[in-house]
Amino acid sequence: MKQNILKVTILSIIAVFAISCKGDKEKKSETGDVQEKMEASSDVTTYIADADGSQIEWEAGKLTGNHTGYLNIAKGYINLNENNEIKGGEFVIDMSTITVTDLEGDGKANLEAHLKGTVEGQEGDFFNINKYPRGSFVVTGMEVADGKTWMQGNLTLLETTRNVKLPVNMSLDGDKMILQSEEFEIDRTEWDINFRSKSFFPNIGDKVIYDDIKLTVYLEADKA
Repeated sequence: MKQNILKVTILSIIAVFAISCKGDKEKKSETGDVQEKMEASSDVTTYIADADGSQIEWEAGKLTGNHTGYLNIAKGYINLNENNEIKGGEFVIDMSTITVTDLEGDGKANLEAHLKGTVEGQEGDFFNINKYPRGSFVVTGMEVADGKTWMQGNLTLLETTRNVKLPVNMSLDGDKMILQSEEFEIDRTEWDINFRSKSFFPNIGDKVIYDDIKLTVYLEADKA
């Protein structure tokens, strides 16, 4: 009887672990090689991004805790066809606006400077904004699957471009369009951001910074 209870307990733990892993996998954005830009026909309506109302929220973690913040979308556009379906678009990310929201004072300033690469000797740890002041996202495709709308696009950070796939929701209110993604994750090392990654430094110990970054895109745009 005790053996049967033990077997059931072990199977239950395995099942919970498997479900948990599946959820993490589904949250991770699919990445791949660069794809062709999604070209729109001439009969589209263009919505121009509102830089004051558009940003990307981020969350990154390490062994001792997480940090949160945002960065701004500098400019961009989305094209919609007559059925209000997305038929292309792109936007520019202003890397100089990297902002930390979970810290204050010197801690906030120091982390922002480190992330931006404006500290002498640490320029290459993360984003090195003096050399790479802009990132970009270019829409390469749209599809509906698993009850969600998925946007596919080329995300460029530093010198690397990877194609990512993320779930999005789009709504219209008069001449204003709002495009918002669900939270998704990317692996920073796919863009050669390897600082304190256990994937590259297996003996890093408690100084490890996790590879996955959580992102949420929020874009407001006005009809051109």
